[in-house]
Amino acid sequence: MSAVLFILGVLFMVLAIGASIALHEVGHLVPAKLFGLRVPQYMIGFGKTLFSLKRGETQYGIKMLPLGGYISMVGMYPPRPAAEGEPGAPRKKPNLFQRVFGQMVDDARSQANENVRPEDEGRMFYQLPTYKRIIIMLGGPFMNLILGFVLIGIVLTSFGVATTTTTVSEVYKCIATAENADQTECSASDPAAPAYEAGLLPGDTITSVNGMAVAQGEWNKLTDVIRENPGQPVSLEYTRDGASHSTTMTPYLTDRPVTDANGYPVKGADGGYEMAKVGFVGMSSTVENLPQPISEVPGVVGTQLANIGTVILHLPERMADVARAAFGNEERDPNGPVSIVGVGRIAGEISAEDSISVGDKFATLLSLAGGLNLALFAFNLIPLLPLDGGHVIGALYDGLKRTVARIFSLKNVKPVDTIKMLPLTYVVVVAMLAMGGLLIYADIFKPIQLF
Repeated sequence: MSAVLFILGVLFMVLAIGASIALHEVGHLVPAKLFGLRVPQYMIGFGKTLFSLKRGETQYGIKMLPLGGYISMVGMYPPRPAAEGEPGAPRKKPNLFQRVFGQMVDDARSQANENVRPEDEGRMFYQLPTYKRIIIMLGGPFMNLILGFVLIGIVLTSFGVATTTTTVSEVYKCIATAENADQTECSASDPAAPAYEAGLLPGDTITSVNGMAVAQGEWNKLTDVIRENPGQPVSLEYTRDGASHSTTMTPYLTDRPVTDANGYPVKGADGGYEMAKVGFVGMSSTVENLPQPISEVPGVVGTQLANIGTVILHLPERMADVARAAFGNEERDPNGPVSIVGVGRIAGEISAEDSISVGDKFATLLSLAGGLNLALFAFNLIPLLPLDGGHVIGALYDGLKRTVARIFSLKNVKPVDTIKMLPLTYVVVVAMLAMGGLLIYADIFKPIQLF
């Protein structure tokens, strides 16, 4: 049964990735057609075409290798300038760059513009106003941003977020000291836990601390008061079986791990957990999925985008970490980059985990798909060709040239020819393939461990 659930999780993520890619290309396709640009092809995947049909000017299809998608737009690059000796050609010798890469650029230009027809004059991509080209190129990433926002919004508002509530789940009778930390039973020398002495029981719901009201999802507000007041009386109000009660307890001064904003213990430079002397009362809270208001969605999406941006900005360093983990003894960073294989594997493990309820599994998979779309949004904004951000930079530069020419009444200003960046584009493509290969290898032989 676990194997079946694992496969179902992988299939869910495969479909989610396919839908994300397809809708990304729709984000390019719709504005392109609205602006009158002819789009000969809309394809999902690469390689041999498995299925296609033609509607209007566009052929829609699915290809053999599901590694992405594309739409072909007429006139992505301006026509080749006249060569030396041809009418209108400049009388100068080609430089080293032109001699080495000129033929490569010309071949790529010819292939990109092979669908250009005489009737396309005036409706080619490079002839469009700057703002239209930017809208077309940002349409794909913007579609992924919308998908990420919607999926994460569904999870937050419908399924909720695992939250430590103010309902007590367990009350300890005593506090273990350093000398008997491994004991499972209380001894006469162990100090009594303040929460136990105060009469608290599992199921009690704390409603206020020191006169300050605490809502159901504000356990941290309660614990902050406890940690900051060792040896000082702390008053509590709580409900039990619908009736209100009050009590007072004095937090015990003890060493407890320092936690970050997410409640996880913080490790020091020596690899051990950082400790601090704080108040402790010996009780824990229940964890429930609490639905969040829709106003919380932008903040959560913004936090995820910030984290993704940090990974992208430090990508060489993160890839070095992946390489050390893949070929060494280090563990993979659970917040580091993963490949499509890794995403599918994570989805399968979540689906097959017995300790997670069906609802939580589905919510986690939706959240994973939402995070994937946010990553696609951020990654495609990198200002390098062949990514969408690279085409946006090219359009902005072309718009700047046209503006300067208009201000100074310059004539015969040539459009920006981004195909000349082809050598750099190949470097970026090779780097992306190398990173993808390393991540796939790591995700197969040294995967991130969730459970």
